[in-house]
Amino acid sequence: MRGPEFDGILNVNKAQGMTSHDVVARVRRLAGQRRVGHAGTLDPLATGVLLVCLGQATRVAEYLMASDKVYRARICLGICTDTYDAEGQITAEAETRGITRAAVESELQGFVGRQEQLPPMYSALKHQGTPLYRLARQGQVVDRAPRTVQFRSVELTEWNPPELTVTVHCSKGTYIRTLAHDLGQRLGCGAHLTGLTRLASGAFRLEQAVTLEDVERAFVGGAGQSLLLPLEAALSDLPAARVDVATARQIVSGQQVRLGEEAAGSLCRAYGADGQLLALLRLRDDGLWQPYKVFYRRNHDENHP
Repeated sequence: MRGPEFDGILNVNKAQGMTSHDVVARVRRLAGQRRVGHAGTLDPLATGVLLVCLGQATRVAEYLMASDKVYRARICLGICTDTYDAEGQITAEAETRGITRAAVESELQGFVGRQEQLPPMYSALKHQGTPLYRLARQGQVVDRAPRTVQFRSVELTEWNPPELTVTVHCSKGTYIRTLAHDLGQRLGCGAHLTGLTRLASGAFRLEQAVTLEDVERAFVGGAGQSLLLPLEAALSDLPAARVDVATARQIVSGQQVRLGEEAAGSLCRAYGADGQLLALLRLRDDGLWQPYKVFYRRNHDENHP
């Protein structure tokens, strides 16, 4: 007999060498449920914050993925690879003795702000249904549309030429491998990424992350729920409204409702009188709020919706 389904967000410190899919598969097995996914892929080379969503939390993954990210990246100057990282084949080498710290810092500051970034061929983006990395492995190069990304800050934190370390605060969808490659191009010597750690994804930070070993111990010991963060952690930027029992029943039944002034914007969280998250609501043109994603699970207690 299957146990109850877990709902919540796991902040996992992904180990190097694992794919994001590997982490999801492991959590799925430990939790004993199929509804498990991640919010924002990390390459096998990368470590750090990987948000894993269980149960109802899979329905808020889009809000987690939309958040800014913070990375610590190690970059080696003077060597280019086909993957833009240390796992690829060397395609070019150049002398770096003339590259100064001041020159690197100047070029890094040139990235700050909005940038048009070309996704690398070795990425999971698809071209006519086929992942780019599969085409790249066949020796194919196809046209890719540049994407607009934003670097809030790019700070040089270690300088040990030809290697350096930077801390990057950026928008979603940014390729740090491409940043390393582009830095090398701007410096005229080439570069590639040698290490990457995601320090933060939105409000979720590496200091609070747990290892897969921690996750296994907790679930095997029956304490898996203790590691899960609530769905609200993905929705904290949205306004919230608390409703009475009658309105709560309408919401969980999918009916449109009218809310007070506390529900500003076009999306809001609705909570029952007991403080339980009921749903996400969308504002209609007529001023009514339409249930968009209902999270509440019905029970037999007549005091609840």
